[in-house]
Amino acid sequence: MTSSVLVLNKFYSAVHVVDVPRAFCLIYKRAAEVVSVQNDQYMTYDFESWKELSQLKSRFPGEEDEILRTVSFEIRAPLIIRLLAYDRLPKHHVRFNRRNIFARDGNRCQYCGKRFPSTELSLDHVTPKRLGGKSTWENLVCACTECNARKGGRLPWEAGMRLVRKPEKPARNPVFRISLGNTKYRTWRQFLKDAYWSVELVD
Repeated sequence: MTSSVLVLNKFYSAVHVVDVPRAFCLIYKRAAEVVSVQNDQYMTYDFESWKELSQLKSRFPGEEDEILRTVSFEIRAPLIIRLLAYDRLPKHHVRFNRRNIFARDGNRCQYCGKRFPSTELSLDHVTPKRLGGKSTWENLVCACTECNARKGGRLPWEAGMRLVRKPEKPARNPVFRISLGNTKYRTWRQFLKDAYWSVELVD
C-alpha cells in the first residue's frame, strides 16, 4: 500500500496524513470514517459500508484506485478519512528533516540543476561545517554525488559553483505541495485551505 491518506478532524479540517494500514485501523476500530468525494460532493462510510461499496466498484476500478485484497474480500484504499471524536487543529510547523529538504528542492541538485532519485542525492552544507556552517534550512541543499565531490569542503564560489536557488525555510510543508500536484490526490484540495498546508506527514 503506497498511497497516503488525508486525515480530517470531526469538523472536516485537515490535521494529518497517514499511510493506508493506519487509516484502515482507525476505520475498523470505528474511530474514523471514510470520506469519498464525487463531483465536489462527499459521502461518509463506516468500515462495513465502505467494504460493500468497494465490492460494487471493483467491477469498474479507476486507474488510480488501490485495492487491498484479503482471503475473503477486496476493499479500496481510502484517500480521505474523518476522525469521529478529534476536534483539534494542527500546529503550524514544518518539520526539519531530510525528506522535507528533498521536497523543498524538488529532488533537484542545487548546483547543476538536474533532478535525481532521492537515493542518488545527498545534503550539502553551503557553508561547510569547518567554516562554522550549521545544519539549518538556510544552509542545507540537495546535491548530486558529482557536485558534492566537486565542491568538497569549500564555499560554492571557491569551487566555481553557483546555487540554483537560495535555500530558505518553507512557509508550508513542501511534501504537501508535491502531493497536491498529483491528480490522485485532487480530492484533497477542498479540505486543504491555505492555513492548513503545514500539516506534517508520517515518516
